[in-house]
Amino acid sequence: MTAKTALMIVALICVAACGEPDTYPISGQACSPDDPVQDLQVDMCAPTP
Repeated sequence: MTAKTALMIVALICVAACGEPDTYPISGQACSPDDPVQDLQVDMCAPTP
């Protein structure tokens, strides 16, 4: 991993950590219990070996 890539990853983590509570970090939209992503499970998003 190059220094530039590592810096970009750290910057992305810092920006994502600065989001308002109860909002999605990228869009800034408020989270609600009715959001369809609340029903997602890990095996739906990641391939299993």
